[in-house]
Amino acid sequence: MSPKIGFWSVFALVTGSQIGSGVFMLPASLAPYGLFSLAGWLISGVGAIALALVFAGLCSRFPQTGGPHVYVQHAFGPAWGFFTGWTYWVISWVSTTAVVVVSISYLTPLIGHHAPGVYLALEIGLVVLITALNLKGVQAAGHAEFVLTILKFLPLLMIPLIALCGFDRHHFVMAPCASALPLSQILSQVTLLTLWGFIGLESATTPAGSVENPGKTIPRAIVIGTLCVAALYLINSVGIMGLIPGSQLVHSKAPYVDTVQIIFGGQWHLLIAVIASVACIGTLNAWMLASGQIALGLAEDHLMPSLFAKKNKYDAPFFALLTSCAGILPLLILTNNSSLSQQITAIIDFSVVAFLFVYLICVVAFLKVLKTQSASWLSWLYGILALIFCGWILYETPLKTLTIASLFTLSGLPVYGLWYRR
Repeated sequence: MSPKIGFWSVFALVTGSQIGSGVFMLPASLAPYGLFSLAGWLISGVGAIALALVFAGLCSRFPQTGGPHVYVQHAFGPAWGFFTGWTYWVISWVSTTAVVVVSISYLTPLIGHHAPGVYLALEIGLVVLITALNLKGVQAAGHAEFVLTILKFLPLLMIPLIALCGFDRHHFVMAPCASALPLSQILSQVTLLTLWGFIGLESATTPAGSVENPGKTIPRAIVIGTLCVAALYLINSVGIMGLIPGSQLVHSKAPYVDTVQIIFGGQWHLLIAVIASVACIGTLNAWMLASGQIALGLAEDHLMPSLFAKKNKYDAPFFALLTSCAGILPLLILTNNSSLSQQITAIIDFSVVAFLFVYLICVVAFLKVLKTQSASWLSWLYGILALIFCGWILYETPLKTLTIASLFTLSGLPVYGLWYRR
């Protein structure tokens, strides 16, 4: 039995799973909305903190390996638990694929431009390397995540703080295409954009069986980590959007590079390339760990074949990790084709909605648990707030996107019919 991880490793998993490529690209995506972009961060930040409190409450009551499916199973039974866990596991593959591609693409200023096959080889090599790290056990992956978090957290905090020295509120100007929209639509669009930055806040619940005192450690790490991430995102948006005029920022392909060149000049953009790659590698490591623990938890609860519960000498679920790795590799090959890459990007957008399905059912499970226990009014308050938040975003999502996102869940029907039901 390998040693268990403590608060700081879990904290790193919480922040590392959320802080990825989004922090580097969202300032440009939000530029057309002016000051409303800050409102989007506030709304999504409040919603994310409410969700963090919900998952903290669930984990304190059911500190078991696997995360979301555990809570749904306790509230609604094994069938609901299976489809929740299956959805969560499958979308973790798709999300991880995007992170891998961006991790390597950010290194282009350092390694130069090469044929697509070279990038594919580097992407596959990175996935194999991170899988090998996770095969060393949760402790090794957790310690690595802590180091990666430190490497990316400090620059992502210092650069926007320095940028505030050149802050100009007149740079927050709405683009004509955005100003013509009704207020409700503006708020929903900026909230959908900013919510991408918080996907993964619940991932630290998955390795509960490998955490010291998980009923207390994980809830504290989730809440404190999400608060830190929300503050970091807000500081970055204010700093960068206050330094670069919105009319220029909206056309920027690398907002952080432009910011550093304005502040320091020279070749400092190379440092940003490394920081961006490290940020994405941290997210990749956190999601790979979570992916293995999701399948492990499902197998331990007899919701998937027992083979996924097999562990090596480092107490790592080797078959679950190898299966996750094998699921990512075909998607990387598809993204190596430029035309298919756009299709995969669209699928990733749908996966965000699928994550919301998982969040919503977990919130409903939390409220059901509160009905059977003596709970404070505060628990009801943030539970209902999280329910309204998820419901509002899904209500504002086009029906086509909701339908396609539901396919992630429906893909579990063959497994449910051929194995689980039997």
